[in-house]
Amino acid sequence: MSSWRTLLLRIGNKCPEYGGSADVKEHIETCYGVVRRELEHSAGDISNFLIECAEGLPHKIPLLGTVIGLLNLENEDFVKGIVETTQTRFQEALDSGNCDRIRVLMRFLTALMCSKVLQPASLAVVFETLLSSAATTVDEEKGNPSWQARGDFFVTCILSCLPWGGSELAEQVPEEMERVMVGVEAYLSIRSHNADTGLSFFEEDDDLSAGEKDFLEDLWDRIKFLSSNGWKADSVPRPHLAFEAQLVGGKAHEFGPINAPEQPEPLSQLSGVTYGREKHNAELRYPQRIRRLNIFPTGKNEDMQPVDRFIVEEYLLDVLLFLNGCRKECASNMVGLPVPFRYEYLMAETLFAQLLLLPQPPFRPLYYTLVIMDLCKALPGAFPAVVAGAVRALFEKIADLDMECRNRLILWFSHHLSNFQFIWPWEEWAYVLDLPKWAPQRVFVQEVLEREVRLSYWEKIKQSIENTPALEELLPPKGSPNFKYSVEDGREKTEYHAISAELSNKVKGRATAREVITWIEETVLPAHGFESTLSVIVQTLLDIGSKSFTHLITVLERYGQVITRLCPDLDNQILLIAEVSSYWENSTQMTALAIDRMMGYRLLSNLAIIKWVFSPPNIEQFHISDRPWEILGNAISKTYNRMSDLRKEVVSLKKNVLVAEEAAARAKAELDAAESKLTLMNGEPVMGDNPVKMKRLKSHADKAKEEEESVRDSLDAKEALLARATVENEELFLALYKNFSNVLKERLPDASKAQTLRDLKSSTQADEPSTMEVDDENGGTKKSYNIGEKEQWCLSTLGYIKSFSRQYASEVWSHIEKLDAEVLTQDVHPLFRRAVYSGLRRPIIELASE
Repeated sequence: MSSWRTLLLRIGNKCPEYGGSADVKEHIETCYGVVRRELEHSAGDISNFLIECAEGLPHKIPLLGTVIGLLNLENEDFVKGIVETTQTRFQEALDSGNCDRIRVLMRFLTALMCSKVLQPASLAVVFETLLSSAATTVDEEKGNPSWQARGDFFVTCILSCLPWGGSELAEQVPEEMERVMVGVEAYLSIRSHNADTGLSFFEEDDDLSAGEKDFLEDLWDRIKFLSSNGWKADSVPRPHLAFEAQLVGGKAHEFGPINAPEQPEPLSQLSGVTYGREKHNAELRYPQRIRRLNIFPTGKNEDMQPVDRFIVEEYLLDVLLFLNGCRKECASNMVGLPVPFRYEYLMAETLFAQLLLLPQPPFRPLYYTLVIMDLCKALPGAFPAVVAGAVRALFEKIADLDMECRNRLILWFSHHLSNFQFIWPWEEWAYVLDLPKWAPQRVFVQEVLEREVRLSYWEKIKQSIENTPALEELLPPKGSPNFKYSVEDGREKTEYHAISAELSNKVKGRATAREVITWIEETVLPAHGFESTLSVIVQTLLDIGSKSFTHLITVLERYGQVITRLCPDLDNQILLIAEVSSYWENSTQMTALAIDRMMGYRLLSNLAIIKWVFSPPNIEQFHISDRPWEILGNAISKTYNRMSDLRKEVVSLKKNVLVAEEAAARAKAELDAAESKLTLMNGEPVMGDNPVKMKRLKSHADKAKEEEESVRDSLDAKEALLARATVENEELFLALYKNFSNVLKERLPDASKAQTLRDLKSSTQADEPSTMEVDDENGGTKKSYNIGEKEQWCLSTLGYIKSFSRQYASEVWSHIEKLDAEVLTQDVHPLFRRAVYSGLRRPIIELASE
């Protein structure tokens, strides 16, 4: 990498490229000197790289803006080109809805304004253009209020620029700045409060969120405080001030006009379904970047102004976003932010807020696991203790944590411990053994240990809790198969053992699936009946495939036809799942894997899995184990992924059809042109080109036509598959919600007594007192859990309903009319309806009106 590139990338870092110095002014002077010398040879590369650095390292924008300001003194045309390129990129980002680029380029423009590169009035025009668009969007007559998410995003972008340039705007263009502030105030007065219903980390916050300030209202308060404080923010570096005497001599360039995106189509009819579906689409397109997770007491983030929290969050989220492919660089930049105060606690809160962000985090949870691990290694004296404190704080509130967040926390925590030799002071949580088996804290510890066993082995995890041996009670079984027809443990042999041995010999002898089917149908089925035959065949095949995942795949690939022949319908597939669950009763992981693979090979349908999950033995586990939920989640996920893949293939094939049509049209035009051409043959004029050329053109046209027809046939086939999959998808979600409704109807208290989750929890004291007090060593009351088993079952099940509704909201919205007609009817329990509505973020006013 050439030196000027390295200097631009490393500016602001304490690194060898800058002689180990941490002086920002010295960095800017050094970088400016090198870049200026290279302008003559690499102006185009430097211009593009400067903008790329601004987009990819937003926390360094003030430094880069100052370098550009100094270059403006030497070469105005070069810097004018940077402004024009930025304008083009910004307009493209607006047109495509690229939220991250819009936000970052607006901050970049603000930094250019501070460095006297951009006219302040031009920046104010950008702000006012976006403000006008936002106000129109939420106007009930001219716009489409269901797309408020877009208006909120534009206003958030404007406000997020002000800590970096509010002082300069207020000083240089006070009237324009006042108009912007008044415009923001006006927008906030006409928009709707954006409650976090369905997206809160804690269940109890759903009911409280309507009365609390939403993210934009909170940000506006922070900006007003900053304004009243003279726009002084310690967390924003202002390197341009050190060069102000020089920069003032530069020419400030105009920023070309921008066009806000087209307004969304107004709602043709104002119904709850239409509004909710549009609102869902808008929030997918313009998602809220962060939801704050307050884990620690406010005193832990001391010496911060209100706006400092927002700015540091912006820094951290930018680093996570733009350095997601470079773990070490990401951790290094997160540790070295340009702020004068410590922020380990805020960094932990931000990371956990992203890890647990609903409906889904920007990146896979594994990424945050690796970043937290690297930060623990980069700050060994501080960050591990902060992370441990966060885990303890979340554990204390685990009963109120959203079910999806709880599952992510389990997966993260078990993986995190696996990178640190599974060391944790388990004795702190030993009291969970005295809580009822359905207590969320006890279930959390149980599920963490189960996941740890998956990542290691049983004996290792047992050793890790040796300081608290009583916790061994929560360890899963060792995971060995439960083979009914084993002869190794001295069991009495039966005729079924002989059948199992014969099948094993056939498999070892590489008998074909057809041969095995014939043997079963002619010999086994007539003598022993269907259920016994199914049991011995399935158990034996599973035992042959039990040595490893590869063995399982091989058995299913070779003998899947045998299972298909035995279990062609729903009822028989349920019996098949029961046999799989029985064989792997000691291993949740292998049960889930085997069922998932069988579904992948079309040996099981998703409807069979749903029906099995909602069978009585599994229903009784809903509140004490993740086993049924994991299997159900895998089935829905696989169905959803099939739909997504088919949709992508259809879109791709449609593009291919257009390309093939154009190619066929060109080939036909060339052939027609050649056929209409007059040529001389033996001195006589004839129609048509040279015969050799004509033959070639005709062959090319025929081939192009065949290619077009082939692509069209492929498209028709995929569209037919997609249509069938859409019907199956609708059946899946109808079956899912009908089963949820039925099992809840049997267990939820009367609707008049339980309208909210709080009512449900309080019904414990009235119906089933079960307050548990655990005495500590000194005889005092230490911990208790006072929710009854039936109530906890309902709370867990409702939590998963909300989780599934939220996770697959796009699919559920596409079938919402049928769900309303067949499941969410007037007589459905309000708590069930509320859970579905909450997961879909369906307007609660619609629920109230019904």
